[in-house]
Amino acid sequence: MELVTIYSRKECHLCEDALKVLQAMMHELKFEVVQIFIDGNEDLEKQYGEQVPVTLIDGVHHDYWRVDPIRFRSSLETHRQHR
Repeated sequence: MELVTIYSRKECHLCEDALKVLQAMMHELKFEVVQIFIDGNEDLEKQYGEQVPVTLIDGVHHDYWRVDPIRFRSSLETHRQHR
């Protein structure tokens, strides 16, 4: 089962929206989601800054700012084919 990581900030409406999209798809597509807040982590803030939310599939960068369900599904399927 793939692990989808979403780097977020607290009180970030785009982050909340992206998490909702992922949670709505996770049971159908069989993946896990972990949310990591970058607030207060100097390294993560430097790396991701204002691009949050940033999503990764098994540690591989997928996208930032929004989660498009069609694009995410396609990326997840491609990832599975190349494992």
